[in-house]
Amino acid sequence: MQWLWLGLRYRSLTLPSVVNPAIETGGLAGESKHACLARISPEYSPWVARTLLISPDDVRGVGSIAGTLGFPLIAKPDIGWCGYGVRRINTAGKLAQYIAAFPSRAGFLLQEFVPGPYEAGLFYMRRPTEAHGRLIGLAVRHSPQVIGDGVRSIAELIIANPRLFPLMTHYRTALPVGRLEQTPACGESVILGTVASLRVGGRYENAMRLNTPNLEDAVDAIARSMNGFYFGRLDVRFSSEDALRRGQFQIIEVNGAGSEAIQFWDPTLSLPEAYRGVFAKQKTLFALAAEMRATGRIPIGAAALFRAWWRQLRLMRRYPPSN
Repeated sequence: MQWLWLGLRYRSLTLPSVVNPAIETGGLAGESKHACLARISPEYSPWVARTLLISPDDVRGVGSIAGTLGFPLIAKPDIGWCGYGVRRINTAGKLAQYIAAFPSRAGFLLQEFVPGPYEAGLFYMRRPTEAHGRLIGLAVRHSPQVIGDGVRSIAELIIANPRLFPLMTHYRTALPVGRLEQTPACGESVILGTVASLRVGGRYENAMRLNTPNLEDAVDAIARSMNGFYFGRLDVRFSSEDALRRGQFQIIEVNGAGSEAIQFWDPTLSLPEAYRGVFAKQKTLFALAAEMRATGRIPIGAAALFRAWWRQLRLMRRYPPSN
């Protein structure tokens, strides 16, 4: 409803599509994940996970292509959302199964596995009149997990967890056969998925406490190197909180104007606080887009945006499940 109101106020429901000229639809829907990563200047390659685009024509040679990254690796759709179709692949056989289940006319990515073990979303913004941008949000993603007690099985631990229990059907599909029946040792942490999304039981933490000048400078330099990225989220993996504060991370994905302000999904926030944060983010997005339009940028048409969104939705329904 707020988006509709802002669209009427600024005379365009698709106005935010102009905030990132470097990205198709500004990153509202249907953009290529590989194209976004490819916009980052080669001088910042140490901050970017090695990622290869596999087109339908490349599938026959995918074995040798995967060999340049090594196993394990991450397979993910080139056009995706919310972790759909993202899988950790440990063997050539599992990669063959992924390819067989993937839509034959769609491209996908092979990405080196970044151990992390931590993951965060770094929300960036720069106005067109500013030389440098800043972080306006930082959220740490916590993977879905259970802690063993030496008595109960993984299935029983999931059932006892109010966040995870509603997703039991997903875990029966995503986890290897027999995994749910195993009993982890007391205190053992069992990660339940490659994807840390809320959709599969992950938890988001509002972590702006980790922001530092070093981190902000690193993100700003990378974003400016894209030559047309003003608003969005870098999804990164990092080894420790201190490493992130020093600006040491690897980017696994770039998201544009359609990025959710995931820090406001932190369960420690009250509902009014969460809504205030989301509303403020969308208000900022439209205000920035109005500034971009004033420089001569033209928003995408509603029909074109709908086609991009509809294509993305149709593909998502056909992706193999994440694991």
